[in-house]
Amino acid sequence: MSRNSSGKKILKKTKRSSSGARTSKPAIFLLGFLLIVAGIFGVFYNPSNSIEETLPWELSEAGILSFSEREEPVFTIQETEDLYSPENPDSLKLVSFESGGGEVQALLRIPANASSSSPGVILLPGAGVSKEGEQGLAVELSKLGYATLALDQRNQGAINIEKDLELFRAGLEPVEYLMVYDVLKATDVLSAQPEINPEKLAVLGESNGGRFAIIACALDPSLKGVIGISTSGYGTEEIDPASVADAEAYKFYLSIDPDTYLSVLPPSKLVMIHSLNDTVISHELALRTFALAEEPKAMYNTTEETHGYTGSMRPYLEKELALLLK
Repeated sequence: MSRNSSGKKILKKTKRSSSGARTSKPAIFLLGFLLIVAGIFGVFYNPSNSIEETLPWELSEAGILSFSEREEPVFTIQETEDLYSPENPDSLKLVSFESGGGEVQALLRIPANASSSSPGVILLPGAGVSKEGEQGLAVELSKLGYATLALDQRNQGAINIEKDLELFRAGLEPVEYLMVYDVLKATDVLSAQPEINPEKLAVLGESNGGRFAIIACALDPSLKGVIGISTSGYGTEEIDPASVADAEAYKFYLSIDPDTYLSVLPPSKLVMIHSLNDTVISHELALRTFALAEEPKAMYNTTEETHGYTGSMRPYLEKELALLLK
């Protein structure tokens, strides 16, 4: 991670007093001692140094994020009424967990026949969609036998790249980094549930949620794979680094582009499901990301003029989740 730190050196010269007399030697020695102490204090308590020491993430030269070792998850959980599929015998729970200095809300849906060996899927909605809005897909997955943890992403999945770049330049944590970390903490929370087999976990994201899903899966080897629905990378890798005037901005853009992480994703599998007539993210962009990915990978296409999950995607979802979490 490239971070700016600043420090100032203060040089003082011995001056004659207004009467022309020199400052006494004891005073000079005392002043020198105080300057030394002040210098040591500045080294240890420089605010920029403190920021660097406390940041929980680093960035490689290739633009790939890494985070400090995560502590045990801290969360609360309580049963809640299932307003989204009341006829379903599922168990629905409201979860609140600590992540990156904040609280993340999620809905945990557990199939009625779940046991300690049930597989689990972390669900990341698209921008502007809440955990409640993702319950339609969660119910579909429950019918297939998968427990789900659907997150309320920060800003409901919306991003402000320029604001995050400002934070990055200041040596502070961009919100998008926090959003990736939230997914990693959600993995820990889901793993801790007694009904869930921690060795059978995957992450699924729609649209912008798919981008965070790919990055998180690349950073956490406990995840068996990632399914991206109606998503793609940004194509930052197509920019020639030699032609970039702002190296800091380029490195930041690399770090938030899921395409950057495709080389470190294996052995976890990438699955992409995309409509040929997607109304938000073109099929061509999805194909570019898929072409960059290494094996194991799979891609499926539908034809609706829409964006996000549709019923026609269900057979592909069922097939690939069975392969990922068998």
